[in-house]
Amino acid sequence: MSIALTNAQIRFLRGQAHDLKAMLQVGGKGITDALVTEVELALEHHELIKVKVGGADREQRDAMIVDLTERADAVLVQRIGHTATLYRPSKDKRHIVLPRA
Repeated sequence: MSIALTNAQIRFLRGQAHDLKAMLQVGGKGITDALVTEVELALEHHELIKVKVGGADREQRDAMIVDLTERADAVLVQRIGHTATLYRPSKDKRHIVLPRA
């Protein structure tokens, strides 16, 4: 399931994420199955989360963010420095109502 967002929806989500703190942090072990499970649970509950990604260089962080986004079946809303904002609508109970496409 791939989620396609319009520019207006991405702007809306970036505004919603402004005051959020990073919920999870990618450690030295990188993207593990346990981390992906935690991200999926957090996305199911909150729909919009921030994840801090450690890494020595930018390319390594970008690769980790892409891998995490794909494995969690989420959308990368924004990336600033070491922090990535991910979105995935909840299957059970939607909290965030996106503007029309």
